[in-house]
Amino acid sequence: MENYDLVVIGGGAAGLMCALTAARRGLNVALLEPNQKLGRKLRITGKGRCNLTNNCDVKQFMANIPGDGRFLYSAVNRFGMAEVMAFFEEAGLPLKTERGNRVFPVSDNANDVADTLARLCKKAGVQVRHTAAKEILVSDGAVCGVVTGEGTLFCSAAAVCTGGLSYPLTGSTGAGYRFAETLGHTVTPRRPSLVPLVSGDSYCAEMQGFSLKNVTLSAFENDKLIYQELGEMLFTHFGVSGPLVLSASAKMRHMGQARYHLSIDLKPALDEKKLDARLLRDIEENPNRSFKNLLGGLAGRSMVPVLIRLSGIPEDKPGREITREERLRLGQLLKHFPVSVEGFRPIDEAIVTSGGVSTKELNPRTMESKLVSGLYFAGEVLDLDAYTGGFNLQIAWSTGYVAGSSIMMGKEQNI
Repeated sequence: MENYDLVVIGGGAAGLMCALTAARRGLNVALLEPNQKLGRKLRITGKGRCNLTNNCDVKQFMANIPGDGRFLYSAVNRFGMAEVMAFFEEAGLPLKTERGNRVFPVSDNANDVADTLARLCKKAGVQVRHTAAKEILVSDGAVCGVVTGEGTLFCSAAAVCTGGLSYPLTGSTGAGYRFAETLGHTVTPRRPSLVPLVSGDSYCAEMQGFSLKNVTLSAFENDKLIYQELGEMLFTHFGVSGPLVLSASAKMRHMGQARYHLSIDLKPALDEKKLDARLLRDIEENPNRSFKNLLGGLAGRSMVPVLIRLSGIPEDKPGREITREERLRLGQLLKHFPVSVEGFRPIDEAIVTSGGVSTKELNPRTMESKLVSGLYFAGEVLDLDAYTGGFNLQIAWSTGYVAGSSIMMGKEQNI
């Protein structure tokens, strides 16, 4: 019969932090992770570079949580951005801060983040079991064990750190939601966040693979501006993707109820007056050049046929014959290129899952269930998500640390 103080279900960011924190307090900890490598999703985040937190203060952090950020206030004040950076640097992983206060390992290698946590867990005595949890056992309203593929582990506490539904190949299968519901917890509807967008505009597929840099993307909900940012994006066979689009998707909280559309400013460095002066100058310098060839200096080759079609100006029309009205229409198109939005791509293509275990049924100071004694939740399995920039991983670190610090409080004094 195997007995543990704590069984952590899931070896991702939250699970590793929870297991390590508890083990460092002297608790006997088992960590269940079916993958042979710990932190599998962690190893591919940030395009393999791992944006592990954001070098900002608590107020800025809260501004990047679209849901119930107040639940996180206690956790982030206990183990916030500065503490996370100090934790990794003290563990021998040098960090750097880049644009937007995004924090990365100096090595630009996400494996170093996961390997650091795995090494620390081993040193602290965490027992890693490469098997899946099947069921959490409860007796008299308290956790008493976890059934695994290799048998039952008896324990005083269990921490569910199973992630969401995004990147299912890394092991995020949604099992944590099933555990929560079985034990009486409310699980809010899940939807993708930080996800590519589907468009009904045929010209997106026509420009498949064409990327835009240094453009401003604006997103609208029922014609109200909800997002605007300068950066990069990409046209795809289904619509649009890329950093700007993923960030915009996180603002679209009512897909299916509200109408959404995008507008791209292809020339953000020029206001409409300056852009018109530029167009006029190009035309005056090349009065006999066709409209199609004039566009070559204004937009990428893949976009020229689309701009011709949407502007309504014949492609072979000489510059000298282009009217002021046509020129202004082209200027409007370059400053407000439209992209309709039909919906999100599937949740397994999302970076994070929005929705999950209701935070109303958890103690924000400990991450413990209010319904079952000894049951804890941390990380993406919770109904918490954030905008891009390292904030989602910070949620995992903070909630995992608080859970690991709170489990069996007082136990370490008796060891």
